[in-house]
Amino acid sequence: MTDTPPLLPEPTSLEPSPDRLVEINLDEKSLAARISQGARHDREVAIFDLLDENAFALDGRHEGPYKLMLGRLDDRLVFNVSNIDDKQLVTHVLSFAPLRRIMKDYFMICDSYYEAIKSAPASKIQTIDMGRRGLHDEGSKLLSDRLQGKITIDHSTSRRLFTLICSLYWKA
Repeated sequence: MTDTPPLLPEPTSLEPSPDRLVEINLDEKSLAARISQGARHDREVAIFDLLDENAFALDGRHEGPYKLMLGRLDDRLVFNVSNIDDKQLVTHVLSFAPLRRIMKDYFMICDSYYEAIKSAPASKIQTIDMGRRGLHDEGSKLLSDRLQGKITIDHSTSRRLFTLICSLYWKA
């Protein structure tokens, strides 16, 4: 008879990192008036995925978890960040200009993608989607660079935030 080690208790759930978003809102006045059903779906999925998993930290501060209100003011992007007690922590306002070219190209290829998925062959959809993902990655990287020294985010968070930012500027 061999001695078997006792079973280990199930791991208890670990406390999630405070460097994360627990709520994301888009300023209703900032949202594009008309967007396609596909773009609306992308926005909803981005919010759902962000709330499920993200990495978001205010540089030099440890007051998370955080709530984010994304909006726009004229031609600027506004990040209003508060804590879970709704105490306003910081507002970062970024120029939209550096993102303009990428977003314009991204919107055009998204329109092509949404049309293609209705009737195009799978190979064409896949080709368009590869281009769409490439522009999305480029926009996400630029967003991370623009936030450097203000807010630290990981790649997945940056991609999803880029999707939400696009929904603020989408021209139907």
